[in-house]
Amino acid sequence: MIAFVSGQVAALAPTTAVIEVGGVGMALQCTPDTLSKLRIGEAAKLATSLVVREDSLTLYGFADEDERQVFELLQTASGVGPRLAQAMLAVHSPDALRIAVSTGDEKALTAVPGIGKKGAQKLLLELKDRLGEPVGALAGRQGIGTAVSASWRDQLHAALIGLGYAIREADEAVAAVAPQAAAAGGEPQVGQLLKTALQTLNRTR
Repeated sequence: MIAFVSGQVAALAPTTAVIEVGGVGMALQCTPDTLSKLRIGEAAKLATSLVVREDSLTLYGFADEDERQVFELLQTASGVGPRLAQAMLAVHSPDALRIAVSTGDEKALTAVPGIGKKGAQKLLLELKDRLGEPVGALAGRQGIGTAVSASWRDQLHAALIGLGYAIREADEAVAAVAPQAAAAGGEPQVGQLLKTALQTLNRTR
């Protein structure tokens, strides 16, 4: 197993970071929040999880070990594969997910694309004793509520800055996709909004 990847950031895309390790570019699938912390040309160290399939090897990258552990724990629930687990972490932080599960916050889980009401209910039951207690800044909070539902703007803005755009460009792109986010209802999918934002800036990658 590849536990982590450390090296210079060679390239960034809406869902992928390329880290140069010993002259080899390692492509890692990452959430917008993780990507927003990276800068091309700078050194980075990402915790990783390798997903092996018959026809592919996919490396997922995470800002820290806690995020990686939650990614793997989420997949112990029936019906949750790596893509859905990553989508859950794209919408909610590890601690936000812990709070959602511990408080039975069905609405928080249905904010994740691909999770319906029945799926959320099933996940709440299966994950109840697996994720543990909040360990970071959200420890002690009793719910997620509007703070999470409003986070797509911050996540998208940070991701655009991480991809090298100026603050003004990021502001304009966030404003441009706001109608799409509103039409999506609930918690919009940040990854899809990022793709649309890049198109508005005429710099799709």
